[in-house]
Amino acid sequence: MADRYIIAPGTALAPGGAAEVGNKAWNLMRMARAGLPVPPAFVLPTGWSARRAPAEDPALRAALLTGITEVEAASGLGFGAARRPLLVSVRSGAAVSMPGMMETVLDVGLNATTVEGLVNLTGNPRLAWDSFRRLVQGFFEVVAGQDTAPFDALIAAALVTAEVESETDLDFLALRSLTRALLDCYRDCVGSPFPTDPHEQLHAAMTAVFRSWDAPKAASYRRLNTLDDAAGTAVTVQTMVYGNAGGSSGAGVGFTRNPASGAREFYYDFRFNAQGEDVVAGRQALHDNDRLRTDLPAVWTQLETVCRTLETLFGDAQDFEFTVQQGKLFLLQARRAKRTDWAALAIAVDLVAEGLLAPAAGLKLLDGIALDAVVHTSFAPPLPATLAVAQVASQGVACGALAFDSAAVQRFHAAGEASILVRHDTVTSDIEGMALAEGILTATGGRTSHAAVVARQLGKVCLVGCPTLEIDLGSRTCRIGGTELHEGDAISLDGNGGAVCAGILTPVTERPEALLATIALWRKGTAA
Repeated sequence: MADRYIIAPGTALAPGGAAEVGNKAWNLMRMARAGLPVPPAFVLPTGWSARRAPAEDPALRAALLTGITEVEAASGLGFGAARRPLLVSVRSGAAVSMPGMMETVLDVGLNATTVEGLVNLTGNPRLAWDSFRRLVQGFFEVVAGQDTAPFDALIAAALVTAEVESETDLDFLALRSLTRALLDCYRDCVGSPFPTDPHEQLHAAMTAVFRSWDAPKAASYRRLNTLDDAAGTAVTVQTMVYGNAGGSSGAGVGFTRNPASGAREFYYDFRFNAQGEDVVAGRQALHDNDRLRTDLPAVWTQLETVCRTLETLFGDAQDFEFTVQQGKLFLLQARRAKRTDWAALAIAVDLVAEGLLAPAAGLKLLDGIALDAVVHTSFAPPLPATLAVAQVASQGVACGALAFDSAAVQRFHAAGEASILVRHDTVTSDIEGMALAEGILTATGGRTSHAAVVARQLGKVCLVGCPTLEIDLGSRTCRIGGTELHEGDAISLDGNGGAVCAGILTPVTERPEALLATIALWRKGTAA
């Protein structure tokens, strides 16, 4: 096994495939070889994590140093350089994708010198200070393991002072002032200053990503999906590209097909002037989808082409993260799209019909799915007056008692009562509650957040971005469309149209008879 692999056009693939370098890096390698726009990167293989190599292992430090040197050569930038600084993201990557269950640190390499270098390189002081602010925030939570409350308070105060609604609206002077306040708070809370040496930052971020393999939410995900605890994660270090670089920049997550229904359509969330975590974390409202098509038509056309290229390359529907930097598209990762069982049937049938797969390969996509149990559920009409309408992230219908956290879901489940997990923003640490709830409803977030992806994989109805949902955890109540509800009150979620209704509604079911008939024909042909 090599101690690291470079990911750039023309470089060799890892001989051990995803098992050696993780699913993320393996797919990036294949995408780079196919000529897709992948930023230069390197990967530390899963073997380092599986054998619990200590962070101070000289061989691991040497691999990290050699890898960053190779990325410098591929990118033409210098890590820690004062004039043309290289910044990197440090990402996890297990052999089997575990969306949102392990950690990522973005913008590694910034300090008082390189932030000015980034200003000079890009001519964009707001970009530089916004990136520095993001690094300090990420380091505080992921690397130092601190509760975010002190930082949240400083950010809220900065927004009040500037009279704006979000960090996206802060100018560079406000961001510079905020970042300096965060650095002071970091020192006070952690007991030591934020590390200014980029190589120290890189080593600490790598250690935190390796450590996140053992995080409770990651362990729960592996248990729920019967994945090997001993396999370990790789660490991918990738050149930063900047979706937060201004008006023609942004970040998004796309699916090559609708993961809820299986329809052949580009299914995506996008936010202008943002980095990827703004989209996948599920903490922010996403309103820029329509603008992507109208404001960046060339990028839109390229994304539609990328969808077909990825499906041809991987032989399946894909979920991919992308960044647009000043009108230029970059792909940061791709993986097999998590989908509902209904969508899995539709996607397999369509991929065979389109000639992308043979019937035997289409059948393989359906391994593990109990086809006789696949149904589409809806509520018998007419629906009562709705409390609100939210975005559909996973289809079907669900009814149950309101539960405002995973502990409440577990209490209802122990009592034999169905529940709906209702949160401001469902995060992946809620996975235990998500697994037991009948459905999920959130006030914010998008259809492609990590939590929505996990909900689809679990087969849960999921509605996100409910505009009138307000939760008061102190009183264990919420208001939806002006109606006050208490924890334990019953609601129904329509994952087909997005309606939220009070009380328990009656479901009706439909079987995918035409799709099942096609599958039966494949099996006869394969057997013959």
